[in-house]
Amino acid sequence: MSLRMSSLFLRTLRDDPADAEVPSHKLLVRAGYVRRVAPGIYSWLPLGKMVLENVAKVVREEMNRMGGQEVLFPALLPREYYEPTGRWTEYGDTLFRLQDRKGVDYLLGPTHEELFTDMVKGEYSSYKDYPVVLYQIQTKYRDEARPRAGILRGREFLMKDSYSFDLDDDGLKHSYERHRDAYIRIFDRLGIDYKIVFAQSGAMGGSASEEFLAPTPTGEDTFVACRSCGYAANAEAVVTPAPAAVSGETPAQRVMDTPGTPTIDSLVSYVNEHHGLSITAADTLKNVVVKVSTPGSDKTETLIIGVPGDREVDFKRLEASLAPGEPAIFEAADFANHPGLVRGYIGPQILRELGIRYLVDPRVVTGTSWVTGANEPGKHAANVVAGRDFTPDGTIEAAEVRAGDACPRCGSELSIDRGIEIGHIFQLGRKYADAAGLDALGPDGKPIRITMGSYGVGVSRAVAVIAEQAHDPLGLVWPREVAPADVHIVGTGKDNQIEAALELGAELESRGLRVLVDDRAQVSPGVKFKDAELLGLPTIVVVGRGLSQGVVELRDRVSGEKSEIPLAEAADRIMAATRA
Repeated sequence: MSLRMSSLFLRTLRDDPADAEVPSHKLLVRAGYVRRVAPGIYSWLPLGKMVLENVAKVVREEMNRMGGQEVLFPALLPREYYEPTGRWTEYGDTLFRLQDRKGVDYLLGPTHEELFTDMVKGEYSSYKDYPVVLYQIQTKYRDEARPRAGILRGREFLMKDSYSFDLDDDGLKHSYERHRDAYIRIFDRLGIDYKIVFAQSGAMGGSASEEFLAPTPTGEDTFVACRSCGYAANAEAVVTPAPAAVSGETPAQRVMDTPGTPTIDSLVSYVNEHHGLSITAADTLKNVVVKVSTPGSDKTETLIIGVPGDREVDFKRLEASLAPGEPAIFEAADFANHPGLVRGYIGPQILRELGIRYLVDPRVVTGTSWVTGANEPGKHAANVVAGRDFTPDGTIEAAEVRAGDACPRCGSELSIDRGIEIGHIFQLGRKYADAAGLDALGPDGKPIRITMGSYGVGVSRAVAVIAEQAHDPLGLVWPREVAPADVHIVGTGKDNQIEAALELGAELESRGLRVLVDDRAQVSPGVKFKDAELLGLPTIVVVGRGLSQGVVELRDRVSGEKSEIPLAEAADRIMAATRA
């Protein structure tokens, strides 16, 4: 039976919700697909549930096609599974933790590597059992500090996570490529414009890692791309090409009076005017102090990051580089506890003496000369040379990435864009197998440590991403693969027009189409047209005044094209339009 607007549980809104910031949030709420329950928590109404299930159907079909087998784990998980891998503490405040009435610790699952590993260990023991790929489509929970943008960044969301189990690294690479190909098919079928970029593994662990990002100005992820060689990477994963070491003599370090110059801009202006230098911000060395805590530990490390003065420290890159450590900015009370650090005038010359670890941007190579703090109030030093006047403890990717930076692969200029993560694939290796002791007995009777991959698709997030990319000023424009119905038939008001609309809907449904009929008797044609445009089904049919001449109007929601077609041919013509 066709869906009927007269009985469908649906209420469209004319105004945007007050808390909505992005198009998908505004439109999904206005069109009656979702409703907010709490920050980052949403209910799905009937049409929204249909779209969500259609996305899940595509994901499920492609996972089955690549040989995955579906399972389902609980969302409520005991702490004991997450202790051996360290993630009970590494996840920090992101975990929803709770206790049962006996005081036993549980969590709401953010992801399920540990459970998958334990399941395979309990069921399989021989090398003959492998390889295997298992997956689930299930609700996940993460206590986002700033849930925003509707279902794009929520605390509860639907996700497909799958895991490959192989006997060796070659097998893992094969499983990884099969998943990569499956993801390409999934996102192609969903009609999403996407980019595959190198990524950081973060708390997941592992080596090779790629993200599938949907480019959109509202995206929270920044990524770079090279038009010359095709290199693309999430900003956190960009590798800075290090210049060659500098050789040759540099004058001795010179301390200068620089009163009232706690910022890079004020410093450059002052030394050029008062000390005869001719430098830019790129010739200065900015030193940023952070305190790094480790989840599950009371210890905090003081760490200083050195970057060229024309760059800011990108905190997301810093967090990715230090994970699972959690950096925080040094505050006034912290400086009070470290009198050797002069705020605004810190230089690297005394950090080893102070026992403070110093990590620098890869551009700070041996022989480079810098203007930096002299570790005295109102004083800076010139000719401070890396390898002579200070020796870093290592390098770190923490400086902001800019358009025009050199591509690490070919040296051409990088462009920068924003995107939304819709999928992530990891070569995990043996981190979780080691923690669980997951082995298979080999043909020689010796144990083989299993190697794993982890692969995620944000199913509910994909709904929002499609809405972000597929809309116009009038409303949503769903791709046919995910739309709640193929055809939206609008009976404009008179009894015979609504009757004809219902009859046409029944005929189309008998031919296998999914049909929504607007049969509301007391609603004006203008309101019905606005709702049809807002709901965004790919084909709209208007049964209105033309019915008296034996014609109906066929509208393509994507192209906006309209045409009048004979009612007698309508079913055939609409079927052809839905297959075009």
